[in-house]
Amino acid sequence: MSKVIAICNQKGGVGKTVTTVNLGIGLARQGKRVLLVDVDAQGSLTASLGYQHPDQLEETLSTVLGKVIEDKPLLPGEGIIHHEEGVDLLPANIDLAAMEVTLVNIMSRETILREYLNTVRDQYDIILLDCCPSLGMLTINALSAADTLIIPMMAHYLSLKGMEQLMRTIGKVKRQINPKLTISGILVTMADMRTTYSQEIVELLRDSYGSQLRIFNTIIPRSIRAAETSAEGKSIFLHDPSGKVSAAYEALTLEVAS
Repeated sequence: MSKVIAICNQKGGVGKTVTTVNLGIGLARQGKRVLLVDVDAQGSLTASLGYQHPDQLEETLSTVLGKVIEDKPLLPGEGIIHHEEGVDLLPANIDLAAMEVTLVNIMSRETILREYLNTVRDQYDIILLDCCPSLGMLTINALSAADTLIIPMMAHYLSLKGMEQLMRTIGKVKRQINPKLTISGILVTMADMRTTYSQEIVELLRDSYGSQLRIFNTIIPRSIRAAETSAEGKSIFLHDPSGKVSAAYEALTLEVAS
C-alpha cells in the first residue's frame, strides 16, 4: 500500500505546489511510483506540470469524486495523466469548486477522497496531495485521506502565526476523522538565510514547534528559477539542474524517503 502525504497550509503562496511537483518528481527519480493529486480548484499543480488550460480537461479529480459519490464504477486509470518526468497526475480545474459545494451536503462528506484513493493505492508507492489554500471541505478530505502531512511555510512572521489555526484543524481531524494522521514535518520555503530576519524566524519556529514536531533540515531558498518552473511545466531538476533549489529539493527528497 502506498503512503499518502498531504502538502498542506491554509496560507497561499508558501510553496505548496512547487514542493509537490519537485518532491514528487524527486521521489520518482529514486524509482518510486508516484501519483500527484491536484486538490485545488485553481489547478495550480495541473498548470505547473504543463497543462496550462486545465478547464479544457474532460476528466479530473472532480470527475472521479463525482463517480464515487454516485456509486458509479471507475475505469482503470480514469482521469490520470502520465507526465514525461515519471509521475502520474490526477488534475483539477474549476469544476472542483462546485464539487466542494456538493460535498457539504452528502453523507460521509469528509472521506470521499479517501474512498477514491483506496481504489488506486496499490498502484503507487507515494501519493502526494497538493491542497488548496483554505481549510474548507477539500482540505478536510485531503487530511482525512492522508497518512501524514508536510507543512510548507515561508520564513515570515505571519506564516508562523497562521500555523496555530492549521494545528487546531489538524488536531480536530485527528480526533474525529483520521486518528492515524501524523505530521511528517514543517518545511521552510523561499527563505533568504543571508538575512537576519529569516534566521530569526527559523529560530522562532524551532523554539515554538521543534520540541513537538520535526523541522526539516532542508530549507528551500528563494530563487526566481523555482518560480519559472511553473511556466515551463517541468521540475527544477530539468529547469535548473545545478542550481541551489534543485540541490535543496534533492536533499528534501532524501529526508522524506528516509
